[in-house]
Formats: sequence, structure tokens, C-alpha cells
Amino acid sequence: MMKNLKKLVVLSFIMAFCSSIFAFPVFDIPPKIFDAMKVGNSTELTKYFNTTVELVILDKEDVYSKQQAEQILKNFFDKNKVKNFTLLHQGGKSGAQYAIGNLETEDGKTYRVYFLVKESGGKPLVHQMRIEKE
Repeated sequence: MMKNLKKLVVLSFIMAFCSSIFAFPVFDIPPKIFDAMKVGNSTELTKYFNTTVELVILDKEDVYSKQQAEQILKNFFDKNKVKNFTLLHQGGKSGAQYAIGNLETEDGKTYRVYFLVKESGGKPLVHQMRIEKE
């Protein structure tokens, strides 16, 4: 009787542990992505980009190489000096996460920023980024 009880308790712990693993995403979006946004650092930001990334900045939309995306973001940040970035929401499921935030500039403009991050080669990488007028 005691043996069966021990087995039941161990089995309960295993089931609880396994269900909690599958209830949460396998990865989180690296916080350094948001840190780079707070200061408008395109070089640091693109370290977390996939080899190609869908980039939408205002009315410009295309799929770019990591290097092209870095230059486009650098130009955007040069014209729009970042005052702050606030993460509003993030979520997703296993294999894909998204984040939404507000980017405030020194000249008083606010932009809505969206990230789509997918696991690629065992690492979370940005596959899509959008910057739109608020």
C-alpha cells in the first residue's frame, strides 16, 4: 500500500512538471533586443536578426539581409533620436513569440513597434520587425 502511494506521488510530480513545461514557451525574447531599442542601437539590435528579416518601417516594406536591415534601422534611428522604448505586451507559443512596444523619440513622436521572433538553429531570432506611426 505504501509503495503504491509513493508511486502515485512521484507520478503526480512528474505529470505536473511535464504539463508546466508545455504550458510555457520554450524560449523568451532576449531582453537585449528591448535594451537596444531603448537607445536606438541598430548594431546591437540586428545581432538578434535572422539572416533575412521582413522589415516594415513606415511606408517601406521588404525582406532584407541582416546587413541591409541594420543600415535601414541606423538611418531611421539617425532621423528619429530615441528617447525611450516601452514594452507593452508579449506572448506567443512554442517556436514563435511576438512583442509589441512603443518607441518614443526626442521630438515627441511615438511609434508602435512589433517583433516576431522564431527559434532558428536553437536560438531566438527576429524574423519580422515593424515600426508604424502611432
